[in-house]
Amino acid sequence: MDGPCLRTQTGCGSQKRAPTTITAIRLTPVLVADPPLLNTQGVHQPYTPRLIVEVTTAGGATGLGETYGDTKYLDIARPLADALAGRPVTDLNALPRIAAEVCGDSPAATGAGDVTAAGLRGVQTAGKLRLSVLSGFEVACLDAWGQLTGLPVHALLGGKVRDRVDYSAYLFYRWAAHPGGRGEPDDWGAALDPDGIVAQARRFRDTYGFRSFKLKGGVFEPAREIAAVRALAAAFPGHPLRLDPNGAWSVPTSLKAARELQDVLEYLEDPTSTTGHMAEVAAGTDLPLATNMCVTTFDEIREAFTRDAVQVVLADHHYWGGLRSTRELAAVCRTFGVGLAMHSNTHLGISLAAMTHVAATVPGLRYACDTHYPWQTEDVLTERLAFTDGALPVPDAPGLGVTLDRERLAALHARWLADDGTFRDRDDAAAMRAADPEWVTPRVPRW
Repeated sequence: MDGPCLRTQTGCGSQKRAPTTITAIRLTPVLVADPPLLNTQGVHQPYTPRLIVEVTTAGGATGLGETYGDTKYLDIARPLADALAGRPVTDLNALPRIAAEVCGDSPAATGAGDVTAAGLRGVQTAGKLRLSVLSGFEVACLDAWGQLTGLPVHALLGGKVRDRVDYSAYLFYRWAAHPGGRGEPDDWGAALDPDGIVAQARRFRDTYGFRSFKLKGGVFEPAREIAAVRALAAAFPGHPLRLDPNGAWSVPTSLKAARELQDVLEYLEDPTSTTGHMAEVAAGTDLPLATNMCVTTFDEIREAFTRDAVQVVLADHHYWGGLRSTRELAAVCRTFGVGLAMHSNTHLGISLAAMTHVAATVPGLRYACDTHYPWQTEDVLTERLAFTDGALPVPDAPGLGVTLDRERLAALHARWLADDGTFRDRDDAAAMRAADPEWVTPRVPRW
């Protein structure tokens, strides 16, 4: 691909088309600056790929969506864009079937296998790849539909049950800068010990008003990360805290950490890998366990819920195929008495707006949602979404309520075009090797 991929429906001739008919879909891959945030696989690359989806209808509405932009997602998105041209933007129930029909034999789908996904989302399959692509198309369709009807997306999902959505500060161990001067500079500085993590949390609180804090763990030995959580508890008494080692711990290590942190954590997220190991940990602690790794599709729910392996599921509309599936997940969780939170990966304002709309419609959302957005200094919107007291107001404007900035989009796409392929596929281990040539992705459990 040497530029934005414009897919246009041309087969209707002079026949009058309904305002909801999709006439064009534009796919624009971009590279977005990302800080040197550490995780158990390595470190974020200086730039991360995202895909911006624009769905235009005969009625003149153009809806926006966003999802992962790695090559394997683009390979699925292109034929899906072709297949949707000429269809009603409202025919969302057909999206999974169409994607399976036109993308089932794509190189990305047939070559997916069962591999650990960049972004630490557990096992990756062809079906999960399709769902992630679908999420961007579904959101764009909902945005366009909302504009055509004058309704916000949350109204198309059944209506909001809250006027604001709370978000949590997402804390990371991090370096002051990427190795070799790569990437875009920032003024956050390094955070590699408890004092650095507490200072980071204070800045998040003072700048955005966040009242809950999540630490990405699995980077250092457990005692060091437990000390950081203890430091947060001392600095912010009574504030909800979370720790996410991304499956880096063994069952015994997870149980030991749960005992040491039971009095300060709201929940412990994915301390160990696999549903079976999570069930062992859950049986040995009263501390709620959360996941965005072992429950990421409906097929994975039965085992996890019947074994009481998790008490909180972190929804992510990019994982589950869109906003409507996220609401279905929420209903299943309510049925089984499982809590619901919301997961985040590196994302722009389109995804944050979509996340806010669906979160506004979910009854009983007791936990503040995760978001990487404050770490992203670049966006494709005319105006960044602004947190007040750690929350976002739920927009009531038609569609998502956001506007694309084409100059910013063009600049981030130009960066993608100029890239030699180094950053078009996220690889945290490769980014770490820029600092440590001997680095290999650690086998889990690490501790």
